[in-house]
Amino acid sequence: MVLFPRSSKTLLKNRPIATAIACGVLLVLESCGIPKLRGPEPARELPVNFKGETEVSMETSAQLGIEEFFNDQKLTFLIYHGLSGNQELKILGEQIQIANNEVLRRRGSYLPFVGFGARSGLEKPSLYTPLGAVDDQLFTPRGNNFPTPLPNFMIAADVSWQVDIWRQLRNSRDAAVLRYLATTDGRNYVVTRLVAEIAENYYTLMALDKRLENLDRTIVLQERSLEIAKANKEGARGTELPVQRFQAEVRKNQSEKLIINQEILEVENRINFLAGRFPQPVSRVSDQFFELQLHALSLGLPSQLLQNRPDIRQAEHELAAAGLDVKVARAEFYPKLNIYAGVGYEAFNAKYIFMTPDSLIYNVVGDLTAPVLNKAAIKAEFKNANAEQLQRLYEYQRTILEAFTEVFNRVSKVENYSKSIEIKKQQLQALEDSVDAATKLFNATRIEYLDVLYAQRDLMDARMVLIETKKEQLGAIVNTYQALGGGLAPPEFLDWNLVPPEPVLPTPGYPTDAVMICPTTDMMITPPHAVEQAVPTPAPPAAVPPATDGPALVPPSPANGGDVKPATDTPAPVQQ
Repeated sequence: MVLFPRSSKTLLKNRPIATAIACGVLLVLESCGIPKLRGPEPARELPVNFKGETEVSMETSAQLGIEEFFNDQKLTFLIYHGLSGNQELKILGEQIQIANNEVLRRRGSYLPFVGFGARSGLEKPSLYTPLGAVDDQLFTPRGNNFPTPLPNFMIAADVSWQVDIWRQLRNSRDAAVLRYLATTDGRNYVVTRLVAEIAENYYTLMALDKRLENLDRTIVLQERSLEIAKANKEGARGTELPVQRFQAEVRKNQSEKLIINQEILEVENRINFLAGRFPQPVSRVSDQFFELQLHALSLGLPSQLLQNRPDIRQAEHELAAAGLDVKVARAEFYPKLNIYAGVGYEAFNAKYIFMTPDSLIYNVVGDLTAPVLNKAAIKAEFKNANAEQLQRLYEYQRTILEAFTEVFNRVSKVENYSKSIEIKKQQLQALEDSVDAATKLFNATRIEYLDVLYAQRDLMDARMVLIETKKEQLGAIVNTYQALGGGLAPPEFLDWNLVPPEPVLPTPGYPTDAVMICPTTDMMITPPHAVEQAVPTPAPPAAVPPATDGPALVPPSPANGGDVKPATDTPAPVQQ
């Protein structure tokens, strides 16, 4: 059989077709080896309200500023001092800086790398080697022999670029942006906890002041009863026993004052530590402790927690970043295209180096590589990314559940402790009357000293319980304010001058006619055409839909793409 060679024109004409077929076959072979993603378990729906109310207001205490909610200049001063001096916030600020730098690093990975350099050298090959023998027979363009030894001078620039065909590098960059946002929200959550802790300790100081006041009042009553007991003994109407019992009670309460003073010192220094300053007195006014009323609480809707709670937003950003990590791991199965190029000047004599085109050198190389055998490591990385994605999903669900439970428990605590305070005030009034009556009867020697002693003890204990109950009520109000998402610092305490580039994230595979609500901005999102089927994340109050073979378990948010305007707090591009 005779083979007739094809013409060069036919070969050139069919070469693009053959290349396209080869690439298609390569892609099909690679995609066949990608493992299927595991989907999440169904999630429970988020309740539509906190306590079964039929009428729910959209207003929430999370919208109130620190000054408006606490309405205490001394406490506000301590909080702002803590926001500017707290060491933990400064550490988290540096963590934000690290996350911002990671965004800059990954942003440069999908751009071409350009280098420039110069080189000079001297070489004398042996004449008894092929290279030396050939060089000895060569002549320069001017007809002269090459000098021995042979100098070499070169100035060149080179470019290397991995073409981001599958968005692997850009998805990696966008994941870093989302983790930057998660780090920022993590710091914001610590800010709300710091505000709540300073306020709790501040009210604890006021409660300790009232305990000292209660002990002083009790000591005055007992010293008065001690004088009566001494007078009865001198008038032969009593014995030494009442005198010693009242004396012991006075000494016990005087000793208790020293312990409370130590507690005050420790709580003051705890506030000083949170404010980032050394031990010093903490200014406060405790006279109106029992009459102290904070701003009325407004719960709003449970779905508003998704927008107001920084820890939920942090978990959402981490989940979205994990979805992009899956796409990055998936791209490892596909071919990679790298382009290398260089251009410069090279000559054996420096005076010839810039002679164009004689001294000009350049090259362009492109390579397309794909894994074919032994892909166990790539599959393991892909499965790990899927498992970490599910972890972030369950953490997101757990954070929502924990936030709802915190609000529910603390609101109930506020209500029950408020009712308990009113009852304890009535109890306290009855005990004050009983102590007054017992003192008068003991002065008239109509009752025993034990009745007076027990009445005074009951009064002191009731006051202590009322003080503790009031402190717990104020702490519950503060923690409810924090659980709703309140206590975020003003912008001047949150501006780190770190603004990452706005993420350009791939579009998850929602139906083309779907209209969704972003949980963090309440915006309507109309997703464009899906690239591949995705696994949507539970967006409470809706349950999690069944899983499909898709790369994303990302909650609907502006970071996932779609026809949506950026939120007002979306960072602007970093200035390089």
